[in-house]
This record gives sequence, structure tokens and C-alpha cells, in this order.
Amino acid sequence: MISYEINRNTMALIPINDDQTKIIERNKIFIINENIMEIIKNSCEFFGSSYLGRKEGTKKLTGITHKSPIIIEESNNIIYFPTESPRLNSCSWIGFNNIKKCINNNGKGTIIFDNDKSLDLDISYNSLDNQVLRSSKLESILRKRLNTAI
Repeated sequence: MISYEINRNTMALIPINDDQTKIIERNKIFIINENIMEIIKNSCEFFGSSYLGRKEGTKKLTGITHKSPIIIEESNNIIYFPTESPRLNSCSWIGFNNIKKCINNNGKGTIIFDNDKSLDLDISYNSLDNQVLRSSKLESILRKRLNTAI
């Protein structure tokens, strides 16, 4: 696979190294030879915006400036958040709308997706919980704006 676009079945993007990313989808897991930030940027562009535009949109809507969740595609409510600074090569991106719950696993964060698959993250539970709350705030503001625009 040469280029990958995030879709409703994509649950997480995990960096393997600078040039490879593990894709976790609802029914399969695979590795592609593409940098994780290139996937994020290409997916934003595929759906009609730039990554910087999406990041700026989050800032305008929520005031969040660091480790910002972004709207990849608004009509399907595809929102992703970084597990740490996106500038770090170890940063994973998680599909907010596929999360069922988060668990505190001895201080570390574990995600249970809506298909009951789990993902252990190498970040604190508090950091994970904060990213989920920020994504929820973005989703709520977006939903309210879409509902009032109709």
C-alpha cells in the first residue's frame, strides 16, 4: 500500500519508525511504509483541508494549542488526537470516535475500542484521559455548530 487515508474503520496509527506506521483498523492490523504525520496530513488533504488548517480550526473552536485533537473529516465525525507532541517520532494518533472507554492500567493508559479490542499506550492514564476530554470538547462544539447551521 503506497498511501493510506484514515477512514471510519481506522482506530489508531502507531509509529514503528520514521518510515513505517502500524495501522489498527476495526477488523485488521497492518504496517505500511509511510510516515505517521504524512498519513495525518494526506488524510486531512484527502478530505479537503490541510493539517495546519485543521489544527488552526481546533484552536479557534476550543482554544487548545498543544497536542490538539483534529477533525480529519467532519461529516463522518472523524476526530483524532495525538498521544504526545506530534513533533515526536513516538507520537501515536488515536481515533476518538472508536473509543468505548479508557482504563487506568497501573498509571498507564489503556484504550478499549468499541469492538472490544484493547490498546496499551506508553502514556499516563491522566494524559490519555485529558486527550479524550479535549476531543470530546471539540466534538461537542462541532456537533452544536452543525446542528445550528441546519
